[in-house]
Amino acid sequence: MSRLLEVKNLSKFYTSKQGFFGAKSETVKAVNRITFHIDEQETLGIVGESGCGKSTTGRAVLRLHEPTEGEILYRGKDLCGLSLEEMKPYRQKMQIVFQNANSALDPRWTVEQSLVEPIRLHNPEIGRQELDQRIDRLMEEVGFAPMYKKKYPHEFSGGQRQRIGIAKAISVSPEFVVCDEPVSALDVSVQAQVLNLMKKLQRERKLSYMFISHDLSVIRFISDRVGVMYAGRLVEVAETKEFFENALHPYSRVLMAAVPKPVVMDDKDELYRGIGTIAKASKEGCPFCSRCAQADGRCRAEMPEQREVTPGHFVSCHLYD
Repeated sequence: MSRLLEVKNLSKFYTSKQGFFGAKSETVKAVNRITFHIDEQETLGIVGESGCGKSTTGRAVLRLHEPTEGEILYRGKDLCGLSLEEMKPYRQKMQIVFQNANSALDPRWTVEQSLVEPIRLHNPEIGRQELDQRIDRLMEEVGFAPMYKKKYPHEFSGGQRQRIGIAKAISVSPEFVVCDEPVSALDVSVQAQVLNLMKKLQRERKLSYMFISHDLSVIRFISDRVGVMYAGRLVEVAETKEFFENALHPYSRVLMAAVPKPVVMDDKDELYRGIGTIAKASKEGCPFCSRCAQADGRCRAEMPEQREVTPGHFVSCHLYD
C-alpha cells in the first residue's frame, strides 16, 4: 500500500493570558513536534489521556486548527500554506466524524438536508434525481431505510445520530477520515455496531482512518497501528499486535495497567505510582518523567528522540538508547 498521509514535526501552540488585563502570557504546547504517517486503507489509532493533544492533532491535520509549524503531506502535497480555495479539493478528500453527533447535525434540518449540504458544496452541478439516489444509498450504507431521511436528529438515538454523522462524512466520497472519539459516548453494544459499520465502510470504500480514542479495547479492535500521545508528544508507535504484546514506553505500560482486570493488583508496585496523578510536563526533559518510576537525571534534563527499537516499533524513551 502506498503512503497517503505523512506528518512531519507537527506543532500546535496556544497563548494563554494570565494576570490583570492579560499582562502575563504562557505558551501551551498542545501538540509538540510529532511525526507519523498513514498508508492507504490503514487505520492509525491514537490513544492517550484527556488533554494529551489527540483531538488537536486530528484537527490540525485537517487544518481545522491551523498548525503552528510542521508539514502535512497528502499524497506528497504539503497542505500547510495553501489558501482556502486551494484547500477545497482536499476538504472533499479529508473528512471528520465528531465525538458529539448532536453538535455535528443542525437540529433544524432533516437528515436529508444535512446530507445534501456537503454534496452540493463539492458537486454544484449534480441533478435532483442523482442527488436523491445518492442520499438513499448513503442511508442504506449506514443501516437506515431511505424513508428515515425525512426525520430530524432529535428523533434518533445517540447511536443512530452517530451513524448519520458517519454518513455525512462519507457523503463526498473521501479517502481519509479523522474519527474523533466517535464511540466514546455510546453504550458498549452500540459501540460494537458502529465500529463494525466503520470497518465495513473502510473495506467497501477503501478508506484510511485516524482513529482517536482513550479506550484501549476500541483501539485494539479497529487499528492496524497504535500511536500513544502524552503531553503533546507521540511517545510510542507500533503495529497493534506488537504494541499490546510488547509496549515499551513507561507511559504505555501505565495505560495498560489502568485497564480494569478481574485480579487484585499490588498497589506497591512502582509501575503504578503515576496512575491518577496530574503532573505538569517537564519543559526540558521527557514530559512523562515526573510520573515515571524509572526516570533519572537524564530524563529530567534531556528530551528523548524517537527511535526504532524493532522494525516498525518506535519509542521516545531514554531506556531504549
